[in-house]
Amino acid sequence: MRYLSVDFYRGLTVAFMILVNTPGTWENVYAPLQHAAWHGCTPTDLVFPSFMFIIGVSMWFSFAKFDRSWSKAAGMKVLRRTALLFLIGLLLNNFPFLWKNWDSWRIMGVPQRLALGYGIASVLVLNFNRKQLIWIAASLLFWYWGILYFFGVPGADPYAMQTNAVFRLDRWLFGDAHLWHGEGVPFDPEGVLSTIPAVVTVLLGWFSGNLFTSREGQRDHLVRDLLVFGVICGGLGMFWDLFLPINKKLWTSSYVLYAGGLSMILLAASVWLIDVRNWRNGTGFFLAFGSNALFAYVFSEALVMLLFAIKWPGGSGSLQQWIYQTLFVPLEGAAFSSFLFAVSYVLVCWLLCRWLYVRKIYIKL
Repeated sequence: MRYLSVDFYRGLTVAFMILVNTPGTWENVYAPLQHAAWHGCTPTDLVFPSFMFIIGVSMWFSFAKFDRSWSKAAGMKVLRRTALLFLIGLLLNNFPFLWKNWDSWRIMGVPQRLALGYGIASVLVLNFNRKQLIWIAASLLFWYWGILYFFGVPGADPYAMQTNAVFRLDRWLFGDAHLWHGEGVPFDPEGVLSTIPAVVTVLLGWFSGNLFTSREGQRDHLVRDLLVFGVICGGLGMFWDLFLPINKKLWTSSYVLYAGGLSMILLAASVWLIDVRNWRNGTGFFLAFGSNALFAYVFSEALVMLLFAIKWPGGSGSLQQWIYQTLFVPLEGAAFSSFLFAVSYVLVCWLLCRWLYVRKIYIKL
């Protein structure tokens, strides 16, 4: 049975990923689109885990042709997709100047986390049953908590930016030069160690996908169950926050449950609105993104990097800066202009995705 709500939710998350990643300027970001400085969670901090969550939901349906069990064919598909997505992320980190800056080429990133999260979660779901997966997920979350608590810099705050175990491992593996420097210091929010709890985010999506099958023909019950489990997970995450801060950049275990619970609730709302109430007005915008979700994200990242790389003739800035300064700054000059640039950029990406969607062209790895 086809659930249009899954495609809608996937497209919604991709659209918002593009929106929050491409402001006119990072010096003036529209307040609702800002990430939490460190601990805590804003609506923007829910976008990335929502995408990983819906990957898990989609895996439930896509692996049906393999009877959701391990086989050589399934393993080859997982390996191929994981490797290609990781490679794409690696290339994006230095795009378009792939022949330069090898000594400071960032290793990890968003596509790399998607790749590893998908790959590791796929191996788990194809080899273990639902009960075993629940125990594995819980064990990973508690194990990660223990790693953070005991393996940070001795005598320092184990959850601070440069004294946590995630930073220590990445620094040892890659060195400072190959980490993200967006915070002004070397720290990668998509670090190797914090990928482990991100796998559980994908597993939460897999469990939710299981509900779609077990409640087939009972969509009202599906909505109810997603809401119940969403409230439980979100509540557990908020309780755990008392001991382990909710933190996206560390992808803490409390954050996994909190964001995962909210993802279930939002998915339940999508199912109720689209598949139960048959609401269609405006859904086509997000379905265009959802039909080519990974392509839309990669295209959006590559295009904006290209705009920054092109130097505008007669000026010292990039083509992106010229567009922003010329077309958007005169409208307001601060955060709202930056927001309007982001919205316009989403629409540009949508035009291509819409063209592909109308022609039933689906670009997959």
